[in-house]
Amino acid sequence: MKAIIFSAGLGTRFKPWTDHHPKALAPVNGKPLLQRNIEYLQQYGIRDVVVNVHHFPDQIIEAVKTNNGWGSNVMISDESDSVLETGGGLLKAADLLRSNEPFISINADILTNLNITKLLEYHKKQEALISFGVTTRPSSRNLLFDENYRLVGWKNNQTEEYRMANKSLSGKEPNIIARSYSCVVVYQPEVLDLITQRGKFSVIDVYLDLGGAHKIMGYDHSGDLLVDVGKPDSVAKAEALFP
Repeated sequence: MKAIIFSAGLGTRFKPWTDHHPKALAPVNGKPLLQRNIEYLQQYGIRDVVVNVHHFPDQIIEAVKTNNGWGSNVMISDESDSVLETGGGLLKAADLLRSNEPFISINADILTNLNITKLLEYHKKQEALISFGVTTRPSSRNLLFDENYRLVGWKNNQTEEYRMANKSLSGKEPNIIARSYSCVVVYQPEVLDLITQRGKFSVIDVYLDLGGAHKIMGYDHSGDLLVDVGKPDSVAKAEALFP
């Protein structure tokens, strides 16, 4: 099984570190975020890993080379010319990810102990195109699901904007389940040929575009550890939870 770790972001919320370094190399208890996620994947036997790069790409490439991929086969997807966000990054890396089995994506700045084996079992049982972890933690944006945890839409909790995959719903129905995205995702390989967007776009756009015709499922793992290391002040929380 292969995985991609999204590591190309500018990390604007993580200044001043990201004025001189990529966020993926920010240390948590002495280990860069990228290393921690490579080792997280290794716990589940996943050692073929794509890392996309844009912001200070040479630093990530050098870190991977110097550390021999921290024990994994690390392939670089180079976005130096233009940052493509998660969806565009996924599409650009398609040839590196293609195989006859599902693949995983995670974000370099998310640390979690979500059990990938259980997520894969859920994905297989649901016969889904895409399955991803979600929790009940507070968030400015939520993904919306029906009572069976099939994706139906997205909501911005600050602006009350709704974007619906299921166009027959408004998102305000009483049985709608709102959950926060955990950024650990399983994809069937055919998803790479179903993406219609081009250029710079988010994987959320892909979910909403495909969710009407295809089964995209949320896996609720509330109670597991999860830290979005999005700002420098979140490092202390991460260090307390991830020694």
